[in-house]
Amino acid sequence: MTRRSSSAHNDEKVAANGHKASQNGTDPVTKLQDEDNRKVELGKKVTLLRGISIIIGTIIGAGIFISPKGILRHSGSIGMSLIVWIACGVLSLFGALSYAELGTSIKKSGGHYTYIMEAFGPQMAFVRLWADLIAIRPAAMAVLSLAFGQYILEPLFMPCDIPPIAVKLATAIGITSVMYLNSISVTWTARIQILLTFSKLLAIAIIIVPGMYQLFKGETRNFENAFELSNVKLSGMPLAFYSGMYAYAGWFYLNFVTEEIDNPEKTVPLAICISMVIVTSCYVLTNVAYYTVMSAEELLASEAVAVTFAEKLLGNFSIAVPVFVALSCYGSMNGSLFALSRMFFVASREGQLPEVLSMIHVRRHTPLPAVLILYPMTMLQLFVGDIYSLLNFMSFMRWLFIGVVVLGLIYLRYKKPDLPRPFKVPIFIPVVFCLTCFFMVFLSLYSDPINTGIGFAISLTGIPAYYIFIHFNHRPKWLQQVLDSFNRTLQIILEVVPAD
Repeated sequence: MTRRSSSAHNDEKVAANGHKASQNGTDPVTKLQDEDNRKVELGKKVTLLRGISIIIGTIIGAGIFISPKGILRHSGSIGMSLIVWIACGVLSLFGALSYAELGTSIKKSGGHYTYIMEAFGPQMAFVRLWADLIAIRPAAMAVLSLAFGQYILEPLFMPCDIPPIAVKLATAIGITSVMYLNSISVTWTARIQILLTFSKLLAIAIIIVPGMYQLFKGETRNFENAFELSNVKLSGMPLAFYSGMYAYAGWFYLNFVTEEIDNPEKTVPLAICISMVIVTSCYVLTNVAYYTVMSAEELLASEAVAVTFAEKLLGNFSIAVPVFVALSCYGSMNGSLFALSRMFFVASREGQLPEVLSMIHVRRHTPLPAVLILYPMTMLQLFVGDIYSLLNFMSFMRWLFIGVVVLGLIYLRYKKPDLPRPFKVPIFIPVVFCLTCFFMVFLSLYSDPINTGIGFAISLTGIPAYYIFIHFNHRPKWLQQVLDSFNRTLQIILEVVPAD
């Protein structure tokens, strides 16, 4: 990992052969010219519609189609499960509004990483970045991609089982295509995301509309005694909320691309509020639709709730449901990669990752190295890693760091009271959400101390890594030359340059 030196960049001059020749004789960076002489930068291409599509398209993955039964199991009744879905939507809105304030007052891309850096300094920000890079993000991307591979092949193999190697090959193709799309064009990535978001909403409409029709026809027998309290256990409610908050996760991804948002002061809060209302409405109405056709017992017994629903109500059309689920997963992969690449881009710009990761393709104007950094780790975990256990290790880290970010908002209110805040939320909103996050972290420690402890230990390896790679920057000259050569070679191969 190399620290960027602004004085070194100022001293460098572009030589006639297209290489940067610095005055001190080193040649750490190669400068390629944009053939159209355009300014090489990430433009403001995220409009309100694209912002909404990033949030909705990333939140709605396979979960609502496959397994909303975790909430039902832990809440104990149909009525309580619907209340949990609504409450989790409201709590997620609280978190999203808190992030909207941060996104309009700190106008940098990078999401969690940037806000932790601003509030608590570089060491804690690096620990978050380290856990994301070595474990959390590759594992999460691999799991999402595996769901895509499974469901895109389902119609071809019905009713037989799909060979595991076929799923992994389809998954690898899915990952590669998402990486390629994000590498070639920001505009096309955003357009595809809008298309995939509409396909998700169409899939949900195919469930909601027939379900509502059944409800208005009088199919309400499953809602009788909906609030039967005999099966409700208070000890299960926190786990129900944990499942619900996981289903809503993804509302924070727009904050990863703040610098590319057109008019962020208005677009960020508006996109977040519209998206959360749409997602909460879709989730609640989809569950109501399921219950018009399935009893609580049938829903708990189903392996894929949307498929069971479609088989009961839509007949042969049910074969299309796995395709919609696959498209939904693909949209989540595309949206999360688009956002996460910007976090690595910003971390490199801050000097906490190799310099080449903050460079932009000279013609495509995409952060190509930052897009590709997850590719090898994701493919490695896909074929050799125990992905699901790793996700168990890391699930609580998401809520720990999101809680730390929102705590940072409260801290910045006192540390920097004069910071311009075009959008400001009442203080009780971040306080309630912050307490919710830390409660879920405590719940993880209580319910699964071994896996949580392992995840915590993996994250803590970021502390020695910070001192080795970042804090102690007096490297031997030969090592610095190797790192400079590595940066320069990658820059030439990928045809990337520092942003203007």
